[in-house]
Amino acid sequence: MPEPVMPESVMPEPVTPTSVTGELPDGLLAAFAGYENALAANDLAALDAFFAPGEHTLRGDAAGLLVGHDAISGFRGARAGTVARGIRELHVRVIDPAHALIVSVNTPDAGGAGLVTQLWSLSEAGAWQVEAAQVAAPPAAINPTVWRLVGAPLVAADPDATDALSGETIAVKDLYDIAGFTVGAGNPAYLREAVPATRTAPAVAALLGAGASVRGVAQTDEFAYSIAGDNEHYGTPPNVRVPGGLPGGSSSGPAAAVALGQASIGLATDTAGSIRVPASYQGLWGLRSTHGAVDRAGLLPLAPSFDTVGWITRTPGVLRGAAAASLDLSLQVAASLADAAPRFVLSSALVFAADDDVQAAFVTGLDRLGRTGLVTEPDLVDVGDLVEALRIFRTVQAIEAWRANRDWVTAHPDALGAAVAARFEIASRTDPAEEAEARTALAAIRARLDAVLGGRILLLPSASSTAPSRRADPATIDATRTATLTMTSLAGIGGYPALSVPLFEVHGKPVGLCLVGPRHSDLALIDIGAELAGSR
Repeated sequence: MPEPVMPESVMPEPVTPTSVTGELPDGLLAAFAGYENALAANDLAALDAFFAPGEHTLRGDAAGLLVGHDAISGFRGARAGTVARGIRELHVRVIDPAHALIVSVNTPDAGGAGLVTQLWSLSEAGAWQVEAAQVAAPPAAINPTVWRLVGAPLVAADPDATDALSGETIAVKDLYDIAGFTVGAGNPAYLREAVPATRTAPAVAALLGAGASVRGVAQTDEFAYSIAGDNEHYGTPPNVRVPGGLPGGSSSGPAAAVALGQASIGLATDTAGSIRVPASYQGLWGLRSTHGAVDRAGLLPLAPSFDTVGWITRTPGVLRGAAAASLDLSLQVAASLADAAPRFVLSSALVFAADDDVQAAFVTGLDRLGRTGLVTEPDLVDVGDLVEALRIFRTVQAIEAWRANRDWVTAHPDALGAAVAARFEIASRTDPAEEAEARTALAAIRARLDAVLGGRILLLPSASSTAPSRRADPATIDATRTATLTMTSLAGIGGYPALSVPLFEVHGKPVGLCLVGPRHSDLALIDIGAELAGSR
């Protein structure tokens, strides 16, 4: 690790401490000023050198704790820099000649005040470096990567609402109509041309009628055509469970809002995993409902054959309340772990689609659940050719996505982010003559799944990996996407409900256990998932 070196153009100016206890070591204040200059210039090499090398270096902020120099370096490389700031107060507490605690109050040019606490140590080479840092930035009124619009509340609960969800707050994915507000679909050009809705989507109204209020409109990946959780226009929401990791999408904003404690219900959508993936990446509960079980009127479509309404929460109780308020309860299939009939099945091909670490966590977790007696030994089933199933799914999805959005996309050729633009470009080249053949094949796959699963619950990891790094290259992200879609698309093909339960971890990063049940077993899946989670 190189020692900190500042170019002459950014050599630090003297910093006068507000208070000092102990004898001030030589070079400490110059190092502090050098760090601030490197921060202002976003000089990544200098910032790397100012943090102590090794796996024990710490940096924490409201988004979480980073452990190890490499993790801290990766975090800095993924952000665009920091707001220019001055130093209002500087307090130094000398521990010994080679260690000092510095607490500073900074004044960002954008307003407010921040607080930074740093433990500095003197290296063997004679350079001062940060061993641990805690950063408290000025609180933002709204994080634009998470929210597009926020109120207090934005929309109150219905005056005649029941108390089923009284006190709960909703982060509405920016695809749903809310009377008097526009839909932005994760794209500023689309938002500029949008017309305020005259009616509120039934999925939103159901929650308002149960006593919840709308906290705000939360960001989405563009047109919901992604599962990564990034947005080239508004930025990437934080992942509080995996600092520096992607949040998962396309329901990235609702998931982040719930994980941050800024809403208790994320009203989201799931076409190919857009609820299950962010729930898995962030350690949340997420339910993709049975296809067609919740009215999709007032919802901007991506692929109507697979689009579903769903919810993301921190607890199973709130999730069940949101689902119960929205579903036709007369259609729901009852089930519990007390049932005598075998209900669980596994597909080795689906499990092997996941990373090795996720496979290990999944197998270990199921073994533990088996020892509790809650999960009887699952039957192994053959769900068919997963590569072919994904190809058919993507063909139908692309045809429908292009049909739903081609007029706008064609009229705005430069308005989309690169990844989503590439997907629409591929969709535009899909031969419409393939549709009839693809739909026939899709129906055959669905019938096979119905027969193989036989009304039982399919268990699998919710995603193929834990949250990828924001710095991961596009090829890695695309490979992860394909592996995950191989696993998640089966619920879309079958029209099945699918629940992600935050049960497993890989090196401290969450990964969900997914339960895919027969159609209209939505509430039963939540009840079973809650029993499984209660066994931990």
